[in-house]
Amino acid sequence: MNILELSEQEIGRRQSLQTLRDMGINPYPAEEFPVDAWSDDIKANFNDGEKREVTIAGRLMGKRIMGKASFAELQDSKGRIQLYISRDDLCPGEDKDMYNKVFKKLLDIGDIIGVHGYVFRTQMGEISVHVESIKLLSKSLKPLPVVKYKDGVAYDKFDDPEQRARQRYVDLIVNDGVKETFLKRATVLRTMRKFFDEHGYTEVETPILQNIPGGASAKPFITHFNALNIDMYMRIATELYLKRLIVGGFEGVYEIGKNFRNEGMDRFHNPEFTCMELYVPYKDYNWMMTFTEQLLETICVAVNGKPEVEYPDGKVVSFKAPFKRLPILDAIKEKTGFDLDCKSEEEIRDIAVNKLKMEGIDDSFGKGKLIDEIFGEFCEGTFIQPTFITDYPVEMSPLTKMHRSKPGLTERFELMVNGKELANAYSELNDPIDQEQRFIDQMKLADKGDDEAMIIDHDFLRALQYGMPPTSGIGIGIDRLVMLMTAKENIQEIMLFPQLKPEVKIPQSSVQEWAKIGVPENWVYVLRKAGFNLIADIKDQKAQGLQQKIGEINKKYKLGYEKPGVEDIQKWIDGAKA
Repeated sequence: MNILELSEQEIGRRQSLQTLRDMGINPYPAEEFPVDAWSDDIKANFNDGEKREVTIAGRLMGKRIMGKASFAELQDSKGRIQLYISRDDLCPGEDKDMYNKVFKKLLDIGDIIGVHGYVFRTQMGEISVHVESIKLLSKSLKPLPVVKYKDGVAYDKFDDPEQRARQRYVDLIVNDGVKETFLKRATVLRTMRKFFDEHGYTEVETPILQNIPGGASAKPFITHFNALNIDMYMRIATELYLKRLIVGGFEGVYEIGKNFRNEGMDRFHNPEFTCMELYVPYKDYNWMMTFTEQLLETICVAVNGKPEVEYPDGKVVSFKAPFKRLPILDAIKEKTGFDLDCKSEEEIRDIAVNKLKMEGIDDSFGKGKLIDEIFGEFCEGTFIQPTFITDYPVEMSPLTKMHRSKPGLTERFELMVNGKELANAYSELNDPIDQEQRFIDQMKLADKGDDEAMIIDHDFLRALQYGMPPTSGIGIGIDRLVMLMTAKENIQEIMLFPQLKPEVKIPQSSVQEWAKIGVPENWVYVLRKAGFNLIADIKDQKAQGLQQKIGEINKKYKLGYEKPGVEDIQKWIDGAKA
């Protein structure tokens, strides 16, 4: 990287880096640094009558230079703590360079340091570490965004949502509460695994690359397997493989893993997402509703200390069991006034298009998708407290057992919370003949243009023919669950590294393109520093004025380049006009 591609602060930090090396200080040492304390532990266990020696490490987040003594702030993985640095305690001998040069001049905000000293309370009452030795552990070459306040107004905040997601490492360093969100995410997963394990269920792993994208209605990502010279799919669900394991005799299996759906992105959806699926033999969807209530209440208490989640706007969502239960057709009738029970596909399409005035409905929509669209537009967002929406029409549920007492419906529920689907569960279909016919019906939808219809999985049908016990299964979106448990309204806030559009970069003519009009490589970077990123940017410049601009940069950065003559620069300009 050319030095002119760096900011003023970045250049200064690299100069400090070289000075440290010239002093014999390795800015990136390899040896272990024996940390024995953390900021929260030091504060929680402080005793005024005890001189506790500690060795801590973390990121330098602030310095207040005060002559022979200074204060600094160190941030470790647990929080922040104040450091007190006295020149004569840090440098008891004649050589004061560690304080006067290294600490005061060469250490920057963002550097990672290790310190040894003892804990004390300052005259202002703040628990601090009196530093007796400092070691640089990693030199930071990019300046952190530092929030500044003037007249009560914050400046230079790192709060742009896209930048926060793109540079999550910076977000975690400078924004309070971000790390806490992801620690809560870990608590969600840990509590869920413990709950399942205590019930005797086994965590398994199934293929991510699949020959057939089964288990859900979604558009898959396609990739190519070079060794076999075949196209394969990133999985859209784990369902069909987990059911194979139930056929094989497992007493309940679950998987927490990544699924991939080649669909849109918004504040509730990411094409790569984490999902949990659980399958338990000899159970039905009624049992699964009760089990789900117990699971979610347990998770909420583990994360928040109580079975309720409080949102910033004052809204409270309670996961205290039991949850409301409501059949889907009753919900649609309640919210729209239309009873879709026993209606044909054409009748439902007429209601959607002509009476409910829905847009985007076309002939590729089957009966199930029409009902799903109506529910999604008029009903889903109204359920704030956890509500089981039950008994879906068979056309919406190709992997679900027919309802035991309601013809045309299935034993399926979706759990709605805060206006969004959180979970989807069935009494699983285990009749191989019925399942084959459902797959055939799905392929007919695909022939009509539905690119989310399921593909027939013949190996799964073969597994069912060996006999699968009555089984209940559920899928829970982990990202959606974490959003609920942490009261976040955007999926990017609870995913460490969500999918983003490619980063927009300033367009620049290449070194080779500049060379074609006679500009040497070293002067390309000078021109860019002067604001001329494209060759076309110089075509309206005066040769003498351009010579002055690049000459000032040459002088400012002490580059020592031989200044081009006005005639040479005029040739550049003429080349840009050509």
